Amino acid sequence: MKQILVLGAGRSSSYLIDYLLQHGSNNGYSVTVADLSASLAMQRINGHPNGKALGINTEDAFERAALLNEADLVISMLPAHMHPQVAADCLSLGKHFFTASYISPYLHSVAQQVKEKKLLFMNEAGLDPGIDHMSAMQIIKNLQHQGASITGFESYCGGLVAPESNDNPWGYKFSWNPRNVILAGQGTARYLDGGILRFLPYHRLFSEATSIEVPGMGTYDAYPNRDSVSYLDTYGLQGIQRMIRGTLRAPGYCKAWNLFVQLGLTDDSFTLDAGNKTYSELLDGFLPGKGDLTERLRKFAGEENSDVVEKVLWTGIGEKKKIGLDKASPAAILEHLLKQKWVLNEQDKDLVVMQHIFTYTLQNKPYQLTSTLVNKGENTIQTAMSRTVGLPLAIIADEFMKGTFQAHGVCMPIQPEIYEPVLQKLSEMGITFTETHQAL
Repeated sequence: MKQILVLGAGRSSSYLIDYLLQHGSNNGYSVTVADLSASLAMQRINGHPNGKALGINTEDAFERAALLNEADLVISMLPAHMHPQVAADCLSLGKHFFTASYISPYLHSVAQQVKEKKLLFMNEAGLDPGIDHMSAMQIIKNLQHQGASITGFESYCGGLVAPESNDNPWGYKFSWNPRNVILAGQGTARYLDGGILRFLPYHRLFSEATSIEVPGMGTYDAYPNRDSVSYLDTYGLQGIQRMIRGTLRAPGYCKAWNLFVQLGLTDDSFTLDAGNKTYSELLDGFLPGKGDLTERLRKFAGEENSDVVEKVLWTGIGEKKKIGLDKASPAAILEHLLKQKWVLNEQDKDLVVMQHIFTYTLQNKPYQLTSTLVNKGENTIQTAMSRTVGLPLAIIADEFMKGTFQAHGVCMPIQPEIYEPVLQKLSEMGITFTETHQAL
């Protein structure tokens, strides 16, 4: 029997592993889950006869290679910075490699070797990136089939907290990798507006966030992702006037987060010894002037931003509480603090919201198509984030193991033979988009 190896049993892996366990027996493969925590891997397998759980130090190259050598397909649910190491092993050992993460520079560099070895390295197969690509490509193909000319495309996605579980002023709780949330937006965002290539550097990103209306859900903050422009070629949309891929947050989030950015507390480029420091001492070091912290923070933010200051102080950044981290960056300290505050409690529900906005002309008349996905989690284990990240990746892996499609090289799921069955199966499991068309 063939074997799928899942590396990592973290918060986004539960639905992925469950799906593979359920379908593996009938489709000729077993599932091995390996994690630094053997007990967590065992929880994910939950005694299933077609599964095996292992503890592994993924940083140990020999231990990792020995485990990978037994697999036919490796799915990495590890932190993104570890994907290149695993991918290099898979290339050397001749194993197929899947992730939900963006295609890394390393993968671009070995794409020809992957193709020559007739291996499939499938990436960007989760939620965002993943479902966004697949659902967008389906709409693009349908519009083009009708003879429409697409003039603009915006795509936004947010991992949020359900309204009934929203009990903090930020309207946010962690449902995926906290570090990625803290470092989100760093670099310069590139997008297309009015046919002009626009640049939005990190220090302006959150202060220039816009508002997006999501049908049935209300208004959200939206800011552009780092790279929207490269997807013009991916989607075959060269020549359009507007192209933005972005992130959604609760109203007011971006304005408050911008204060952390301007203070320098999201900086990950240097470390300081914070073991004996308090959060208030840290904040004092980043604020200009002397005297009362709250008053200085209000002055730094601008008097008109009192609600922003209240959000920032709510995190505990001004409290006389020991940080307890040695040699940590400001970003790592902020992550450590927020992991104690933005916690999904046992019965909390998270929320995934995705929206595509297409403008197009058909028979010389302008139209707008809005396609919206809203998916709510059940609890802290069966989250919407885990469901929407894990299930598309699992379905693609299962279909590949069954031989439904064949592909080689470094890929993402933008071919109809891949995304059509995935979107159909997701729809059957309640992950569906609602479309509206309107004349402009």
